[in-house]
Amino acid sequence: MYIASHKKKENIAEYLLYMWQIEDLIRANNLDMERIKENIIDKFQLDAEREKELTEWYESLVEMMRREDVTQQGHLQINRNVIIDLNDLHRALLFTQKYPDYSAAYYKALPFITELKTKQNEQDISEIELALNFMYGILLLKLQQKEISEGTQKALTVISAFLANLSAKYALYKNNELEFD
Repeated sequence: MYIASHKKKENIAEYLLYMWQIEDLIRANNLDMERIKENIIDKFQLDAEREKELTEWYESLVEMMRREDVTQQGHLQINRNVIIDLNDLHRALLFTQKYPDYSAAYYKALPFITELKTKQNEQDISEIELALNFMYGILLLKLQQKEISEGTQKALTVISAFLANLSAKYALYKNNELEFD
């Protein structure tokens, strides 16, 4: 909860990746609050008040996952809404001439995104979500201490830079500091 709140303000792409990891941790604990408390919450060694807040946060996520039927796979609507916002901003940034750095980062990443779309046969998924899925897959590989090929590392560098640029623009947008034509 505390990490998620910080990441949401600082880097929206990292926030989404973190929240997807939280969804998977909840699933790994079978949406069982006793297991979540033992395996996750207790590891933080918080005072009683903060532990209660964190427990309530996990309880609300578990409840949302059940209600939204994403207990086996998929993402919570609150996370899907962020992707929708990022897609809208992405289109607006490409439409305007005010942010050539963003367009350059996007067009540099586009061949990798197109290759991912082709390899995974993901025609109905947005480029932003596809890029985030790729980043999450890399995160999982790193957590498993698996080797990442040179080609994948190159794609990671370019896609990561693109998402970092989008995240920076998103922060400006949320602070009403982004101008459009």
